[in-house]
Amino acid sequence: MSIEIKVPPVGESITEVVLSRWVKNDGDVVEMDEVIAELESDKATFELTAEQAGTLRTVAAEGDTLAIGAVVCKIEDGGAAPKAAATPAAEKPAAAADKAAAPVAERSGESYATGTPSPSAGKILAEKGVDAGSVKGTGVDGRITKEDALNAQKSAPAAKAEAPKAPVAAPVAGSRNERREKMSPLRKTVAKRLVTVKNETAMLTTFNEVNMKPIMDLRGKYKDQFKEKFGVGLGFMSFFTKAVCEALKDFPAVNARIDGESVVYNEFADISIAVSAPKGLVVPIIRNAESMSLAQIEKTVVELATKARDSKLTLEEMTGGTFTITNGGVFGSMMSTPIINAPQSAILGMHNIIERPIAEKGEVVVRPMMYLALSYDHRIIDGRESVGFLVRVKQLLEDPARLLLGV
Repeated sequence: MSIEIKVPPVGESITEVVLSRWVKNDGDVVEMDEVIAELESDKATFELTAEQAGTLRTVAAEGDTLAIGAVVCKIEDGGAAPKAAATPAAEKPAAAADKAAAPVAERSGESYATGTPSPSAGKILAEKGVDAGSVKGTGVDGRITKEDALNAQKSAPAAKAEAPKAPVAAPVAGSRNERREKMSPLRKTVAKRLVTVKNETAMLTTFNEVNMKPIMDLRGKYKDQFKEKFGVGLGFMSFFTKAVCEALKDFPAVNARIDGESVVYNEFADISIAVSAPKGLVVPIIRNAESMSLAQIEKTVVELATKARDSKLTLEEMTGGTFTITNGGVFGSMMSTPIINAPQSAILGMHNIIERPIAEKGEVVVRPMMYLALSYDHRIIDGRESVGFLVRVKQLLEDPARLLLGV
């Protein structure tokens, strides 16, 4: 008896998915609850598991778009049998190959075919790894003699040296080759949303710079104790998240959103963290970040980033969010204008830390500086609020003690 494995419901708004990868192949024996395929929607990647043990029979192919409830594969009973049956079948080609590879030297000297080496020639060719088929025999009826084998031995290195010349046939300079790939559902959704945000919001970006020396000194002093006590490294993201949460309390419009003709003010801070995953940009969320400690934020960031890299994020972990932080500095970006993550109204862009000369107490000093960029929807956030918010973040980062004291 076989059962059909269908595309399960994966979310209210999701009506179809793409079969991105078969983890198991057609004819493989699978166990109960074993992952057999990966399904990709416009929001996340999901694993499809076997609902019983048996032999997998695929129905859909990689790249197929499947509706919710569509049949992906079947699993037949008696999974152990195919393994046992496969053994003799596999042995037959092996046996045939052994016969084909048997030394022809066992034949009588009068039955050598054209291109067959003599016993001594065969030994020489085998020691040097030279294929007998590539050697032209000069003996009786084209048989390969010992002299032929010795000559082949001498010419073999030359043949190998000529092998790298093959890539010379690569396209000449100025060629106009193209490669076409189908956009993934996730990439199509990201593209659609970014265009929508650009067209439907009054987006502006304001900039400021932060002296990162106080935070870097603090991290350098306490990172080992922090790691020993909490089991996680002390990174920059926790400082930025805490600074953002404090600034959102002072400028609630930055944490709000437009819903029809109303403005919805959130009295909590669900901070979305933009993460570059193998299949595109994803934005998992740190829930109620305003009530978390630095250690709790760091642990959550590590957990979400790991899930993103492994395509294990769930819809719940990416749905919602009131404000987004994106860090282009990890890729070397010095300045950018990040695009708002709708329906949110603002996004903070972190950038690369570069040592630059600045004026400090009347003297020119070199400090590790970072540019910050706040993109915001001018329909709901005024210039005073956007600049004030960014200045507040700057103050908190340049004096980390304020993050602990809340002043």
